[in-house]
Amino acid sequence: MSDAANHEIRPPAGKESAHGASTTKLAVGAVGIVFGDIGTSPLYAFRETFVGHHPLALDQLHVYGVVSLIFWSMTLVVSIQYVMILLSADNKGQGGSLALVALISRTIGKTKYGWLTVLLGVMATSLFYGDSMITPAISVLSAVEGLTVVQENLAPLVIPIAVTLLVILFILQARGTQKVAALFAPVMMVYFVVIAGLGLVQIVQNPGILAALNPWYAVQFFLTDGLLAFLALGSVVLAVTGSEALYSDMGHFGRGPMRLSWFGFVMPCLLLNYFGQGAMITSLDAEAAAQAIQSPFYYLAPEMWRLPLVILATFATFIASQAVITGAFSITHQAMQLGFIPRLSIRHTNETEAGQIYIPAMNWALMVAVILLVLTFQNSSSLASAYGIAVTGAVTIDTLLMAVLLVGVWKWKWWYAAPVVLLFLVVDGAYFAANMMKVPDGGWFPLLIGAIAFTLLTTWARGRKLMRDRMTEVALPIEIFAKSAHNSATRVSGTAIFMASSTGGVPSALLHNIKHNKVLHERVVILTVQIAEIPYVDPDCRYEIHDLGEGFFRAVIHYGFMEETDVPAALRQMEMCGGKFDMMQTSFFLSRQTLLPSDKPGMPIWREKIFSWMLRNAATAMEFFRLPTNRVVELGSQVRI
Repeated sequence: MSDAANHEIRPPAGKESAHGASTTKLAVGAVGIVFGDIGTSPLYAFRETFVGHHPLALDQLHVYGVVSLIFWSMTLVVSIQYVMILLSADNKGQGGSLALVALISRTIGKTKYGWLTVLLGVMATSLFYGDSMITPAISVLSAVEGLTVVQENLAPLVIPIAVTLLVILFILQARGTQKVAALFAPVMMVYFVVIAGLGLVQIVQNPGILAALNPWYAVQFFLTDGLLAFLALGSVVLAVTGSEALYSDMGHFGRGPMRLSWFGFVMPCLLLNYFGQGAMITSLDAEAAAQAIQSPFYYLAPEMWRLPLVILATFATFIASQAVITGAFSITHQAMQLGFIPRLSIRHTNETEAGQIYIPAMNWALMVAVILLVLTFQNSSSLASAYGIAVTGAVTIDTLLMAVLLVGVWKWKWWYAAPVVLLFLVVDGAYFAANMMKVPDGGWFPLLIGAIAFTLLTTWARGRKLMRDRMTEVALPIEIFAKSAHNSATRVSGTAIFMASSTGGVPSALLHNIKHNKVLHERVVILTVQIAEIPYVDPDCRYEIHDLGEGFFRAVIHYGFMEETDVPAALRQMEMCGGKFDMMQTSFFLSRQTLLPSDKPGMPIWREKIFSWMLRNAATAMEFFRLPTNRVVELGSQVRI
């Protein structure tokens, strides 16, 4: 597969925006799917700012300062940067770091700085994997810890219950999320209304907390405490974790419904809860405040309602975790299609919705990592030290990509773009720098996962390019081969399709077949699948057919990076290649490459070994292209890179 088609490919009608459902209906759906991560942040964000590794005094200065920081962080990072600006930067309706990189690459990809944009996108993707491991662990654990607020002697049950819930969550992935998703929006709507109501009660009783809307309280916090205020940013940022998910999930709902959900419902509910937590703490005496700050989210509720709140919050964190896991599947699929990850086995859990997929290898790897995190860190406060670095790193990278977007794609004048980019770089950079202070206390984990993922992604992309270059160097022109092979081999009935990674030369499987079997089918099709840098390809631009004569054809099938590569389904629609394809009379020939050491390796030996391992463990083209198992023949070849 090549990374892009060599001509302009348009998306099909209806794919550039959300489906035809009403804006209100889509907005309600977005509440259930998109906002779970940021919606469960009140469970731990406010608490961690005061009881984390750099505790703050429970006085008016610090409570008002923290609440003010949360409000302005949510306004700048989530509302303006993501909801207002980045949701407008869609790649034919799709969002996310890789989609943004593909969008930018179509404009500046040929320039000398194009590689840097791709590198930034791969870095953001790598950090996402660390985030997708920590989010389920901290979310579910923080919810279940509410049991200790209800009754202290339940503390020994927290870890077993959390691990059990997480195991169930990952086991359910194979069944698909359609039925569970029907419950997501109602549960999350109830959750947001409840947390807003709990906060509003406290605000009504202590309206003075509304003064924290004034940014002066955040400024005063910094002027008074300096370094301590800077370190507090590492916990304040937990209130906006999940903001990057808004952008990644845009393709499911569209920017309009998501903006309506955020400004009309989610943001007001979250702010009411955060301001309510602040109002409650300032209204208590020192001893009561010290007890309540250990779990201010649950102390907002009267004692008799805390157990139901624990159950509701657990459901909400379950949903938030589901959204992150689904996001991991989606971003892995995008990375596969764009050539950064080897082929993995993909199962479609819904016959009508292509986006609902299940990747077994990714699912079980995430489950093991999440459970190890829970068993290692033991509580959500410890996990909070590891949380935030991946998110702030990805947000900072998105800001750099946004700078390229504004100037390179949207053609803003630099004097307009510079102040906007500088503002967000200062804000996002400060959050990232504050989180880097948490590296010794657990922040090393997402950085380690990000480094491993980055190494794997770049190694695969580099090795894949080297392998293609080597194969192209020795490739025989297909026109010459077609004429000579016609007279030197016996023709047999049926169709032979030879899968080829490039549109030039003769596939090694075809050369080996004629060398060893000395036969050719009546119709020989050399088929290449190309992935374009847009999410969906117009059906009218799906196929390229070249008749080479003597019964030989070269065909190219184009897909977008969000589409399912189902070759048999595409062939059934393709009649311009010597007639219709009968799968019972068609054989698919695949090449399986074995790497050999090279005298002049194109990359370090250790990376070459990693690439070789990834190549051996990749899903076969038969699985990836959904070829009929009883119609496939594999022929091996050796390549030196």
